[in-house]
Formats: sequence, structure tokens, C-alpha cells
Amino acid sequence: MMQDKNRLLLSKLGHTWILDLDGTLVKHNGYLIDGKDSFLPGAQEFLSTIPEQDMIIFLTSRKKQYENITKEFLMEQNVRYDHIVFEAPYGERILINDKKMSGLKTAVAVNQTRDAAWDLQLYLDPSL
Repeated sequence: MMQDKNRLLLSKLGHTWILDLDGTLVKHNGYLIDGKDSFLPGAQEFLSTIPEQDMIIFLTSRKKQYENITKEFLMEQNVRYDHIVFEAPYGERILINDKKMSGLKTAVAVNQTRDAAWDLQLYLDPSL
């Protein structure tokens, strides 16, 4: 795995994507402020580049009472996902994973600026 500011280079293996919703993919608290969610520029397009065989898990600090409107929004926007975790703590999200014997690092973290447009591009390297 290699990463620079706008480029995420990953192996051809299947991936697990753990993505925050508010302020990362959709406008922070937009469902409360505007009465509905809206994708940040480029976020929906980025989601569409995630390979079909990959697993997508959304995390959010939203209360369970907003589960239905959240899922309805994602369904209306044709967003594929496998799981959504509601009521996640507000603090850091920590991913710990092993490194493969080949040297492939299997943990990746990207800190997106809140409510910023997406300019991260995904590339799969068949040699990894």
C-alpha cells in the first residue's frame, strides 16, 4: 500500500472499508441542519470506485433514532454498503491489523478534513 496526498494505491486483494459518515462523506449534521443528508463533493463518486467485492462499513455517532432516515438516504442514492454502526463514540477510531509475511501493510488510515471535497483517487496495483 502506498499513499500520497491524493492517491491511495492498494493491493488487488479484497478490502474492508470503514468510513465515517458525517463530515467525511456527507455534510456534518446536515440531516439535522438541513433536514436531510447531502454528499460532499466527490464523495459519492469515490464510493462508486470501491470494488464490488470489497466490504463497506459505515460508522456514525448518530443516535439509533436516525437509522431509518440514514438508510433511506443511502438507498435513494444507490450507495452500496454491508453494515452501519450507529452511536459510535466521538473520539478516535483505531484500526489495528497484522502485516502480511510479504511485507504488505494491511492497515490504512486517511484523515479527511471535515466537510471537504473528496480528491482521493483509488488505484489497485496488481503486483501487490
